[in-house]
Amino acid sequence: MPGGLLRQRDFRRLWTADLLSQFGDRLNVLALPLLAAGSLGASAFGVSLLRTLQTLAYLAIGLQVGAWCDRMRLRPLLIGTDLGRFALYATVPVAAAFGVLTMGQLYLVVAVAGVLAVFFEVGHQTYLPRLVPRDRLLEGNARLQTNLSVAAVTAPSAGGFLVQYFGGQAAVGGNALSFLWSALWLGRIRKPEPVPPRTERVPLRRQIREGLDFVRKHPLLRPIAAALTLASLFQSVQIAIGVVFLLREVRLSPGIIGLLSTTGLLGALVGAVTGRRIGQRFGEARLLWVMGVLIALGYTAMALASPGWLVACYPVGNFVTAFAITVSNIVQVSFQQGATPERLRGRVTATMRFVTFGVAPVGSLLGGLVADVAGLRASMWLATAGMALSAARLIGSPLRRLRVLPEAYAEEGTGSPPA
Repeated sequence: MPGGLLRQRDFRRLWTADLLSQFGDRLNVLALPLLAAGSLGASAFGVSLLRTLQTLAYLAIGLQVGAWCDRMRLRPLLIGTDLGRFALYATVPVAAAFGVLTMGQLYLVVAVAGVLAVFFEVGHQTYLPRLVPRDRLLEGNARLQTNLSVAAVTAPSAGGFLVQYFGGQAAVGGNALSFLWSALWLGRIRKPEPVPPRTERVPLRRQIREGLDFVRKHPLLRPIAAALTLASLFQSVQIAIGVVFLLREVRLSPGIIGLLSTTGLLGALVGAVTGRRIGQRFGEARLLWVMGVLIALGYTAMALASPGWLVACYPVGNFVTAFAITVSNIVQVSFQQGATPERLRGRVTATMRFVTFGVAPVGSLLGGLVADVAGLRASMWLATAGMALSAARLIGSPLRRLRVLPEAYAEEGTGSPPA
Protein backbone atom coordinates (compact mmCIF):
# COMPACT_ATOMS: atom_id res chain seq x y z
CA MET A 1 0.00 0.00 0.00
CA PRO A 2 1.49 3.36 -1.03
CA GLY A 3 2.53 5.33 2.02
CA GLY A 4 2.21 2.28 4.25
CA LEU A 5 1.39 3.03 7.87
CA LEU A 6 1.45 6.78 7.28
CA ARG A 7 -1.89 6.35 5.47
CA GLN A 8 -3.40 5.22 8.78
CA ARG A 9 -4.69 8.30 10.62
CA ASP A 10 -3.85 7.27 14.18
CA PHE A 11 -0.34 6.02 13.42
CA ARG A 12 0.26 9.23 11.48
CA ARG A 13 -0.70 11.20 14.60
CA LEU A 14 1.64 9.12 16.76
CA TRP A 15 4.41 9.66 14.18
CA THR A 16 3.73 13.42 14.07
CA ALA A 17 3.78 13.65 17.87
CA ASP A 18 7.11 11.87 17.88
CA LEU A 19 8.69 14.00 15.14
CA LEU A 20 9.20 17.36 16.87
CA SER A 21 9.62 15.70 20.26
CA GLN A 22 12.67 13.87 18.93
CA PHE A 23 14.00 17.17 17.57
CA GLY A 24 13.64 18.75 21.01
CA ASP A 25 15.40 15.84 22.70
CA ARG A 26 18.35 16.17 20.33
CA LEU A 27 18.55 19.89 21.12
CA ASN A 28 18.97 18.95 24.78
CA VAL A 29 21.87 16.57 24.03
CA LEU A 30 23.95 19.62 23.05
CA ALA A 31 22.20 22.40 24.94
CA LEU A 32 22.42 21.04 28.49
CA PRO A 33 26.17 20.24 28.54
CA LEU A 34 27.01 23.46 26.65
CA LEU A 35 24.86 25.50 29.03
CA ALA A 36 26.50 23.82 32.04
CA ALA A 37 30.10 23.97 30.77
CA GLY A 38 29.83 27.43 29.20
CA SER A 39 27.39 29.74 30.99
CA LEU A 40 27.54 28.01 34.38
CA GLY A 41 31.23 26.98 34.29
CA ALA A 42 30.72 23.34 35.33
CA SER A 43 33.64 20.87 35.35
CA ALA A 44 33.70 17.71 33.18
CA PHE A 45 32.45 15.75 36.19
CA GLY A 46 29.71 18.33 36.82
CA VAL A 47 28.55 18.00 33.22
CA SER A 48 28.62 14.19 33.41
CA LEU A 49 26.41 14.37 36.50
CA LEU A 50 23.64 15.84 34.33
CA ARG A 51 23.60 12.69 32.22
CA THR A 52 23.76 10.55 35.37
CA LEU A 53 20.67 12.18 36.85
CA GLN A 54 18.81 12.00 33.52
CA THR A 55 19.11 8.21 33.46
CA LEU A 56 19.14 7.36 37.19
CA ALA A 57 15.38 6.71 37.22
CA TYR A 58 15.81 3.69 34.91
CA LEU A 59 17.90 2.07 37.61
CA ALA A 60 15.52 3.05 40.42
CA ILE A 61 12.06 2.31 38.95
CA GLY A 62 12.55 0.91 35.43
CA LEU A 63 11.32 -2.61 36.20
CA GLN A 64 8.33 -1.48 38.26
CA VAL A 65 7.15 0.82 35.47
CA GLY A 66 7.00 -2.13 33.07
CA ALA A 67 4.68 -4.05 35.37
CA TRP A 68 2.44 -0.99 35.81
CA CYS A 69 2.27 -0.39 32.04
CA ASP A 70 1.01 -3.93 31.44
CA ARG A 71 -2.14 -3.19 33.45
CA MET A 72 -3.10 0.35 32.35
CA ARG A 73 -4.14 2.31 29.28
CA LEU A 74 -1.06 3.99 27.92
CA ARG A 75 -2.18 6.98 25.86
CA PRO A 76 -3.24 9.07 28.91
CA LEU A 77 0.10 8.17 30.53
CA LEU A 78 2.04 9.36 27.47
CA ILE A 79 0.13 12.66 27.35
CA GLY A 80 0.62 13.29 31.08
CA THR A 81 4.36 12.66 31.02
CA ASP A 82 4.77 14.95 28.00
CA LEU A 83 2.96 17.78 29.77
CA GLY A 84 5.03 17.24 32.90
CA ARG A 85 8.30 17.48 30.97
CA PHE A 86 7.09 20.61 29.19
CA ALA A 87 6.49 22.29 32.56
CA LEU A 88 9.87 21.21 33.96
CA TYR A 89 12.08 22.26 31.07
CA ALA A 90 10.18 25.55 30.66
CA THR A 91 11.54 26.62 34.07
CA VAL A 92 15.10 26.75 32.67
CA PRO A 93 14.71 29.68 30.23
CA VAL A 94 12.46 31.46 32.76
CA ALA A 95 15.11 31.20 35.49
CA ALA A 96 17.84 32.26 33.04
CA ALA A 97 15.81 35.33 32.01
CA PHE A 98 15.75 36.44 35.67
CA GLY A 99 19.43 35.62 36.17
CA VAL A 100 18.81 32.96 38.83
CA LEU A 101 19.60 29.76 36.91
CA THR A 102 21.99 27.44 38.81
CA MET A 103 23.45 23.97 38.33
CA GLY A 104 21.26 22.85 41.24
CA GLN A 105 18.13 23.74 39.29
CA LEU A 106 19.46 21.95 36.19
CA TYR A 107 20.16 18.83 38.27
CA LEU A 108 16.65 18.90 39.76
CA VAL A 109 14.96 19.42 36.38
CA VAL A 110 16.78 16.59 34.61
CA ALA A 111 16.29 14.20 37.57
CA VAL A 112 12.50 14.68 37.73
CA ALA A 113 12.21 14.73 33.93
CA GLY A 114 14.17 11.48 33.93
CA VAL A 115 11.47 9.82 36.04
CA LEU A 116 8.79 10.97 33.58
CA ALA A 117 10.96 9.80 30.68
CA VAL A 118 11.02 6.24 32.06
CA PHE A 119 7.21 6.13 32.09
CA PHE A 120 7.04 7.65 28.61
CA GLU A 121 9.67 5.46 26.94
CA VAL A 122 8.37 2.17 28.36
CA GLY A 123 4.78 3.18 27.65
CA HIS A 124 5.57 4.42 24.12
CA GLN A 125 7.29 1.19 23.09
CA THR A 126 4.51 -0.90 24.66
CA TYR A 127 1.79 1.23 23.04
CA LEU A 128 2.91 0.73 19.43
CA PRO A 129 1.83 -2.97 19.27
CA ARG A 130 -1.60 -1.86 20.59
CA LEU A 131 -1.93 0.62 17.74
CA VAL A 132 -0.63 -1.32 14.70
CA PRO A 133 -0.87 -5.00 13.65
CA ARG A 134 2.02 -7.26 14.53
CA ASP A 135 3.03 -7.71 10.88
CA ARG A 136 3.52 -3.91 10.62
CA LEU A 137 5.77 -3.54 13.67
CA LEU A 138 9.00 -3.49 11.65
CA GLU A 139 7.61 -0.72 9.44
CA GLY A 140 6.27 1.19 12.46
CA ASN A 141 9.59 1.08 14.28
CA ALA A 142 11.43 2.07 11.10
CA ARG A 143 9.13 5.10 10.68
CA LEU A 144 9.76 6.19 14.28
CA GLN A 145 13.50 5.63 13.89
CA THR A 146 13.37 7.89 10.84
CA ASN A 147 12.06 10.66 13.10
CA LEU A 148 15.01 10.13 15.42
CA SER A 149 17.36 10.22 12.45
CA VAL A 150 15.89 13.40 10.95
CA ALA A 151 16.16 15.04 14.36
CA ALA A 152 19.72 13.78 14.70
CA VAL A 153 20.62 15.39 11.37
CA THR A 154 18.90 18.75 11.87
CA ALA A 155 18.93 19.43 15.62
CA PRO A 156 22.67 19.46 16.43
CA SER A 157 23.44 22.23 13.95
CA ALA A 158 20.39 24.24 15.02
CA GLY A 159 21.19 23.59 18.68
CA GLY A 160 24.85 24.56 18.34
CA PHE A 161 24.06 27.91 16.76
CA LEU A 162 21.14 28.54 19.14
CA VAL A 163 23.53 28.08 22.05
CA GLN A 164 26.24 30.19 20.40
CA TYR A 165 24.00 33.16 19.61
CA PHE A 166 21.10 32.95 22.09
CA GLY A 167 22.42 30.78 24.93
CA GLY A 168 21.71 27.20 26.00
CA GLN A 169 18.51 28.26 27.76
CA ALA A 170 16.92 29.06 24.36
CA ALA A 171 17.56 25.53 23.11
CA VAL A 172 16.21 24.02 26.35
CA GLY A 173 13.09 26.17 25.89
CA GLY A 174 12.70 24.73 22.40
CA ASN A 175 12.82 21.25 23.87
CA ALA A 176 10.09 22.19 26.36
CA LEU A 177 7.78 23.26 23.52
CA SER A 178 8.41 19.97 21.70
CA PHE A 179 6.82 18.06 24.61
CA LEU A 180 3.73 20.25 24.41
CA TRP A 181 3.53 19.53 20.65
CA SER A 182 3.76 15.80 21.33
CA ALA A 183 0.99 15.87 23.96
CA LEU A 184 -1.38 17.75 21.63
CA TRP A 185 -0.94 15.22 18.79
CA LEU A 186 -1.22 12.18 21.08
CA GLY A 187 -4.50 13.65 22.31
CA ARG A 188 -5.87 13.45 18.75
CA ILE A 189 -5.48 9.67 18.42
CA ARG A 190 -8.96 8.17 18.17
CA LYS A 191 -8.45 4.40 18.19
CA PRO A 192 -9.97 3.06 21.43
CA GLU A 193 -7.35 1.52 23.67
CA PRO A 194 -8.85 -1.41 25.57
CA VAL A 195 -8.28 -1.59 29.29
CA PRO A 196 -5.93 -4.54 29.91
CA PRO A 197 -7.93 -7.48 31.31
CA ARG A 198 -8.01 -7.75 35.06
CA THR A 199 -6.15 -10.81 36.22
CA GLU A 200 -5.55 -12.43 39.56
CA ARG A 201 -3.84 -10.01 41.92
CA VAL A 202 -0.15 -10.89 41.62
CA PRO A 203 2.55 -9.30 43.79
CA LEU A 204 4.57 -6.67 41.96
CA ARG A 205 7.81 -8.51 42.66
CA ARG A 206 6.50 -11.65 40.96
CA GLN A 207 5.33 -9.66 37.91
CA ILE A 208 8.76 -8.06 37.58
CA ARG A 209 10.43 -11.47 37.88
CA GLU A 210 8.29 -12.83 35.02
CA GLY A 211 9.66 -10.17 32.70
CA LEU A 212 13.24 -10.76 33.85
CA ASP A 213 12.88 -14.54 33.51
CA PHE A 214 11.47 -14.26 29.99
CA VAL A 215 14.54 -12.34 28.82
CA ARG A 216 16.98 -14.49 30.83
CA LYS A 217 15.65 -17.78 29.41
CA HIS A 218 15.30 -16.56 25.82
CA PRO A 219 18.36 -17.76 23.85
CA LEU A 220 18.39 -14.70 21.59
CA LEU A 221 17.09 -11.91 23.83
CA ARG A 222 19.58 -12.88 26.55
CA PRO A 223 22.77 -12.15 24.54
CA ILE A 224 21.14 -9.10 22.97
CA ALA A 225 20.38 -7.77 26.46
CA ALA A 226 23.95 -8.45 27.61
CA ALA A 227 25.40 -6.64 24.60
CA LEU A 228 23.01 -3.71 25.10
CA THR A 229 24.10 -3.42 28.71
CA LEU A 230 27.77 -3.14 27.73
CA ALA A 231 26.98 -0.76 24.88
CA SER A 232 24.87 1.52 27.08
CA LEU A 233 27.47 1.59 29.86
CA PHE A 234 30.24 2.75 27.55
CA GLN A 235 28.05 4.88 25.28
CA SER A 236 27.15 6.82 28.43
CA VAL A 237 30.85 7.39 29.06
CA GLN A 238 31.12 9.04 25.63
CA ILE A 239 27.84 10.97 25.80
CA ALA A 240 28.68 12.39 29.22
CA ILE A 241 31.94 13.98 28.08
CA GLY A 242 31.70 14.07 24.25
CA VAL A 243 30.62 17.70 23.94
CA VAL A 244 33.21 18.82 26.52
CA PHE A 245 35.84 16.77 24.62
CA LEU A 246 35.08 18.69 21.41
CA LEU A 247 34.91 22.01 23.26
CA ARG A 248 38.13 21.71 25.27
CA GLU A 249 40.28 18.99 23.67
CA VAL A 250 39.54 19.57 19.97
CA ARG A 251 38.94 23.31 20.68
CA LEU A 252 35.78 23.84 18.62
CA SER A 253 33.06 26.48 19.02
CA PRO A 254 29.47 25.45 19.90
CA GLY A 255 28.33 26.22 16.33
CA ILE A 256 31.02 24.02 14.77
CA ILE A 257 30.31 21.26 17.29
CA GLY A 258 26.68 21.30 16.16
CA LEU A 259 27.69 21.33 12.49
CA LEU A 260 30.06 18.35 12.90
CA SER A 261 27.42 16.43 14.81
CA THR A 262 24.93 17.07 12.00
CA THR A 263 27.35 15.75 9.38
CA GLY A 264 28.06 12.64 11.40
CA LEU A 265 24.44 11.93 12.28
CA LEU A 266 23.43 11.79 8.63
CA GLY A 267 24.28 8.14 9.20
CA ALA A 268 21.21 7.78 11.38
CA LEU A 269 18.97 8.95 8.54
CA VAL A 270 20.65 6.59 6.10
CA GLY A 271 20.21 3.75 8.60
CA ALA A 272 16.52 4.50 9.14
CA VAL A 273 15.80 4.65 5.40
CA THR A 274 17.79 1.56 4.44
CA GLY A 275 17.68 -0.56 7.61
CA ARG A 276 14.63 -2.62 6.67
CA ARG A 277 15.96 -3.44 3.19
CA ILE A 278 19.43 -4.28 4.49
CA GLY A 279 17.91 -6.63 7.07
CA GLN A 280 15.80 -8.41 4.48
CA ARG A 281 18.76 -8.81 2.13
CA PHE A 282 21.50 -9.84 4.53
CA GLY A 283 19.48 -11.28 7.43
CA GLU A 284 18.40 -9.60 10.67
CA ALA A 285 20.39 -11.87 12.99
CA ARG A 286 23.61 -11.41 11.04
CA LEU A 287 23.00 -7.69 10.91
CA LEU A 288 22.94 -7.30 14.70
CA TRP A 289 26.52 -8.46 15.27
CA VAL A 290 27.89 -6.78 12.12
CA MET A 291 26.41 -3.48 13.31
CA GLY A 292 28.06 -4.06 16.70
CA VAL A 293 31.45 -4.22 14.98
CA LEU A 294 30.69 -1.04 13.00
CA ILE A 295 29.79 0.81 16.20
CA ALA A 296 33.15 -0.11 17.74
CA LEU A 297 34.97 1.12 14.61
CA GLY A 298 32.99 4.38 14.68
CA TYR A 299 33.97 4.99 18.30
CA THR A 300 37.61 4.38 17.40
CA ALA A 301 37.45 7.12 14.78
CA MET A 302 35.81 9.60 17.18
CA ALA A 303 38.51 9.00 19.81
CA LEU A 304 41.18 9.93 17.23
CA ALA A 305 39.72 13.41 16.63
CA SER A 306 42.25 16.23 17.24
CA PRO A 307 42.76 19.87 16.17
CA GLY A 308 43.68 20.15 12.49
CA TRP A 309 42.79 17.68 9.78
CA LEU A 310 42.17 14.88 12.30
CA VAL A 311 39.00 16.70 13.34
CA ALA A 312 37.42 14.91 10.35
CA CYS A 313 37.64 11.64 12.29
CA TYR A 314 34.79 12.75 14.53
CA PRO A 315 32.02 13.24 11.94
CA VAL A 316 33.15 10.10 10.06
CA GLY A 317 33.00 8.04 13.25
CA ASN A 318 29.71 9.60 14.25
CA PHE A 319 28.23 8.79 10.83
CA VAL A 320 29.23 5.13 11.08
CA THR A 321 28.09 4.85 14.71
CA ALA A 322 24.71 6.50 14.16
CA PHE A 323 24.03 4.37 11.06
CA ALA A 324 24.83 1.13 12.88
CA ILE A 325 22.90 2.01 16.05
CA THR A 326 19.81 2.96 14.03
CA VAL A 327 19.79 -0.27 12.00
CA SER A 328 20.36 -2.32 15.17
CA ASN A 329 17.50 -0.57 16.98
CA ILE A 330 15.02 -1.20 14.16
CA VAL A 331 15.83 -4.91 14.07
CA GLN A 332 16.19 -5.46 17.82
CA VAL A 333 13.04 -3.60 18.94
CA SER A 334 10.85 -5.19 16.25
CA PHE A 335 12.10 -8.67 17.15
CA GLN A 336 11.59 -8.02 20.87
CA GLN A 337 8.01 -6.80 20.36
CA GLY A 338 7.14 -9.77 18.16
CA ALA A 339 8.84 -12.30 20.44
CA THR A 340 6.94 -11.24 23.54
CA PRO A 341 3.38 -12.27 24.48
CA GLU A 342 0.97 -9.34 24.86
CA ARG A 343 0.58 -9.82 28.62
CA LEU A 344 4.36 -9.51 29.14
CA ARG A 345 5.17 -6.77 26.66
CA GLY A 346 5.42 -3.91 29.14
CA ARG A 347 7.57 -5.92 31.52
CA VAL A 348 9.90 -7.22 28.82
CA THR A 349 10.22 -3.71 27.36
CA ALA A 350 11.03 -2.42 30.84
CA THR A 351 13.54 -5.22 31.40
CA MET A 352 15.36 -4.45 28.16
CA ARG A 353 15.35 -0.73 28.89
CA PHE A 354 16.45 -1.39 32.48
CA VAL A 355 19.51 -3.38 31.40
CA THR A 356 20.19 -0.73 28.76
CA PHE A 357 19.66 2.48 30.72
CA GLY A 358 20.08 1.18 34.26
CA VAL A 359 23.85 1.19 33.78
CA ALA A 360 23.85 4.62 32.11
CA PRO A 361 24.29 6.56 35.38
CA VAL A 362 27.32 4.41 36.18
CA GLY A 363 28.80 5.06 32.73
CA SER A 364 28.19 8.80 33.00
CA LEU A 365 29.90 9.01 36.39
CA LEU A 366 32.75 6.82 35.14
CA GLY A 367 33.24 9.05 32.10
CA GLY A 368 33.40 12.17 34.26
CA LEU A 369 35.76 10.64 36.82
CA VAL A 370 38.16 9.27 34.19
CA ALA A 371 38.10 12.62 32.38
CA ASP A 372 38.98 14.51 35.56
CA VAL A 373 41.74 12.05 36.55
CA ALA A 374 43.25 10.92 33.22
CA GLY A 375 41.88 13.38 30.68
CA LEU A 376 38.97 13.63 28.26
CA ARG A 377 40.69 11.54 25.56
CA ALA A 378 41.21 8.68 28.03
CA SER A 379 37.43 8.59 28.56
CA MET A 380 36.89 8.44 24.79
CA TRP A 381 39.23 5.43 24.50
CA LEU A 382 37.50 3.74 27.44
CA ALA A 383 34.19 4.07 25.58
CA THR A 384 35.79 2.57 22.47
CA ALA A 385 37.08 -0.47 24.39
CA GLY A 386 33.62 -1.03 25.87
CA MET A 387 31.96 -1.01 22.45
CA ALA A 388 34.43 -3.66 21.29
CA LEU A 389 33.38 -5.83 24.25
CA SER A 390 29.70 -5.39 23.32
CA ALA A 391 30.39 -6.49 19.74
CA ALA A 392 32.33 -9.51 21.00
CA ARG A 393 29.31 -10.59 23.10
CA LEU A 394 27.09 -10.62 20.01
CA ILE A 395 29.68 -12.44 17.90
CA GLY A 396 29.96 -15.14 20.59
CA SER A 397 26.17 -15.69 20.74
CA PRO A 398 23.81 -17.92 18.69
CA LEU A 399 23.19 -14.91 16.43
CA ARG A 400 26.46 -15.65 14.63
CA ARG A 401 25.07 -19.00 13.41
CA LEU A 402 21.80 -17.51 12.16
CA ARG A 403 20.91 -15.44 9.12
CA VAL A 404 17.35 -14.44 10.05
CA LEU A 405 15.46 -14.16 13.32
CA PRO A 406 13.07 -17.17 13.21
CA GLU A 407 9.39 -16.21 13.27
CA ALA A 408 8.00 -19.44 14.71
CA TYR A 409 10.56 -19.38 17.50
CA ALA A 410 9.85 -15.70 18.13
CA GLU A 411 6.11 -16.36 18.50
CA GLU A 412 6.62 -19.03 21.11
CA GLY A 413 9.60 -17.60 22.89
CA THR A 414 10.68 -21.10 23.88
CA GLY A 415 12.81 -23.83 22.50
CA SER A 416 16.00 -23.46 20.54
CA PRO A 417 16.59 -21.28 17.52
CA PRO A 418 17.01 -23.17 14.29
CA ALA A 419 20.50 -23.54 12.94
